[in-house]
Amino acid sequence: MERIQRIRAEERKYHEACYDNYQLFEAGSWLHKPVKTVMETLKRFEAYDRLTVLDLGCGVGRNSIPIAETLKLRSGKIVCVDLIESALSKLKSYSREYGVTEYVETQLSDIGDYPIAVDHFDYIIAVSALEHIASEAQLIQTLEKMVQGTRLGGINCIIMNTNLEEIDIASGTKLEPLMELNMATKQGNELLAKAYEGWKVIYTTVKPLQFNIERNGRDVLLKSDCVSYVVQKV
Repeated sequence: MERIQRIRAEERKYHEACYDNYQLFEAGSWLHKPVKTVMETLKRFEAYDRLTVLDLGCGVGRNSIPIAETLKLRSGKIVCVDLIESALSKLKSYSREYGVTEYVETQLSDIGDYPIAVDHFDYIIAVSALEHIASEAQLIQTLEKMVQGTRLGGINCIIMNTNLEEIDIASGTKLEPLMELNMATKQGNELLAKAYEGWKVIYTTVKPLQFNIERNGRDVLLKSDCVSYVVQKV
């Protein structure tokens, strides 16, 4: 538990610095635009008059705000869950700025502890979120809750980093990856396949990802395999 607390303190520091230094949809960070896979999958719900969405690990609303904007043309709600209080505060502010307050509900919670209502959501997204769950056992439980919380015909869109490495750019030294759950890519894929057995696989891919971040004044190269997994309950 000490390790998890230490990692989360560092992750909080990194995310809060990003949220403070960059505006939502401003060029220069990963907040620049929503995730393409999330928005492309959202098009599958265009015929829905009402849409209920869950965003696990929502941050300041990189995906939540664009999804909420589509609800103006129908009715619905997006429930946004995050562990960082300041992120949710900024999300509320952005919701006002973009005129979507009535469609956005925020929940302060560790996503691994969040009680997902059964048979309630049409669309559940978890972008760079599930790897922040404290243990593999809790991840399996969370996936079970996501499965149970999805309505028939509903879709889950997961984007998860596996096989994570952190390298000090100046020295080339490998550092301890500051990620709660750093699974091998094969293990992550097998775990998802088992959790969603019987579901229709819409899209799945693994892409190598790398970008520079700053940790305590040091430039760090972060490398991972980015697993995208989009499945429909049938």
